[in-house]
Amino acid sequence: MHEFESFLLRILLQLVVIIAAARCGAWVFGKIGQPQVVGEIAAGLLLGPSVLGQLAPDFVSFVFPNDTAIVFRSLSELGLMLLMFLIGTEFDFSHLKNVGRISVGVATMGIALPFALGIVVALWMHPQVAADVNRTGFVLIIAVALSITAIPILGRIMIELDIHRSRLGTLTITAAAIDDALGWILLAAVSTMIHGDFELVAILRMFLLTLLFVAGCWLLARFGFRKAHGYLLDADSGELNVGGLSVILISIFFAAAATNAIGIFSIFGPFVLGAMLSDQLRLTEAVKQRLQVIVYTLFLPIFFTFTGLRTNIGLLDSWSQWLMCGVLVLAATFGKMSGCGLAAKLGGLSWRASGCVALMMNTRALMGLIAINVGRDIGVIPDSVFCMLVIMALVTTFITTPLLRRLLGTGATRQQVLEG
Repeated sequence: MHEFESFLLRILLQLVVIIAAARCGAWVFGKIGQPQVVGEIAAGLLLGPSVLGQLAPDFVSFVFPNDTAIVFRSLSELGLMLLMFLIGTEFDFSHLKNVGRISVGVATMGIALPFALGIVVALWMHPQVAADVNRTGFVLIIAVALSITAIPILGRIMIELDIHRSRLGTLTITAAAIDDALGWILLAAVSTMIHGDFELVAILRMFLLTLLFVAGCWLLARFGFRKAHGYLLDADSGELNVGGLSVILISIFFAAAATNAIGIFSIFGPFVLGAMLSDQLRLTEAVKQRLQVIVYTLFLPIFFTFTGLRTNIGLLDSWSQWLMCGVLVLAATFGKMSGCGLAAKLGGLSWRASGCVALMMNTRALMGLIAINVGRDIGVIPDSVFCMLVIMALVTTFITTPLLRRLLGTGATRQQVLEG
């Protein structure tokens, strides 16, 4: 009993430190004009070996001992499952039918160009820093990590700058939604290929099982949840009742278990389920009211801290590795911004408005970190490259808000930009 209480004490101390650090980081970064979630990410990294581990190694080893790592990895994964379900519910797939050609062009170029550049950069990096891992898996994960856009973070940035209801904001968030959907399809496909050891029969089997899973989620959403609103939601308030929340959680975790059993990552199942429910607005709003607060205040800081504990900038101990890190950041930024910016300009937007679209689409943060962690868990991203990719995800997010404020301008100029 004494041993368990000691173990529990460490877990409780970790939760205190993680939540307090997340709130402090959010407050500090909010004061300098960054979205609060950026501060939460930075706080998670500060708690890891890159900063606090250098300044107070005894404190870090006491608060974050190795024997508790499995607990926080499990909590991190559970949090990601809930988060991916919530993100799935945010997708409005009606845009895919009605959206203008500009959004489609921005999304397509925003995937294609950074993906191509990612392949080139990864092929150059592989023999130098990842020669002992599968080259195809390494190259594909790098390409996907460079291609993805962080729609939850982008949405927060738009709301804080009050541009989410403008023509430019609608165009960009629609392009980001399409971009993210394509990005997650790519990540799922890459995960399937890696888990199938690039054997055609194994890949086809996993692909077919995935299609069956998607069809099952569609049937459940259409004929299960749609008919169960009366049981899931309170008749008077419209809120999700205890029984309804239980059904939602069972469905989320069953979807995660299904994709895990298929051989692709657990987080894809909840995302697909959430996306299939995205048009049931009454239900999804009730679910968000129940889940969002706990996911964003507890589970997300745990994920950021877990990522921070896995990131050790000290591993980049040579100029050549820092050069590679710089090349990754440049390739990610140039690929995403030039692709999206050019597509926006060809679609008829002004140069200034096209630049704003390019900047916003370059935001990676949370979604980039998820993709990077998937690559590391699969075993195709070495620790040093993991660190480089975390830096890439953070830099591309940190630059968005200050540069976007400057590019938007003020007064009449701002209004002209927001109208495209």
